[in-house]
Amino acid sequence: MKAKICIVVANYYPEISKKLLAGTSTVFKNKNLKNFKIIYSPGIFEIPVIISKNINHYDAFVALGCVIKGKTPHFTFISKATTNAIMHLSITYKKPIGNGIITCLNKKQALNRSNPRRKNKGGEAAKAILSVLGM
Repeated sequence: MKAKICIVVANYYPEISKKLLAGTSTVFKNKNLKNFKIIYSPGIFEIPVIISKNINHYDAFVALGCVIKGKTPHFTFISKATTNAIMHLSITYKKPIGNGIITCLNKKQALNRSNPRRKNKGGEAAKAILSVLGM
C-alpha cells in the first residue's frame, strides 16, 4: 500500500522540532517511504487547522512540536486544546494522526525527549500511523 502522508511541524522551538522531524524521517526512511510532504506551522495551536485544510489530500498525518511549561496556565490550555482537536479530526475523518507533540516542564527535558538517538517522540508518532495504516 502506498500512503500519502503529511508531516505538520510546529516551528516555535526550531531546535526541538528539527530533532522530532529527524526521528520521523528516520522511521520513514527505514520503511522506504518517500511519499510524504512537510508543512511548517508557527506553533502547535495551528497544527489542527493545517491538518483540517489538508485532510482530504493525505491518508495520514504526523503532528510534531513542543510546548514548554511557563509560569501561567497557558501551557495546559494550549496542550489540551491541540490534543483534543487532533483526536477529533482523526476520529471524524477516520485517518491516523500521529501525535508527536511533546509537553515538557523545561527545555532540557524537551531536548531529551526529542533526541533522535533515544526514544524520539517524532519517530514514535511515525511508527503509530504506519501501524494503523498496516505498513
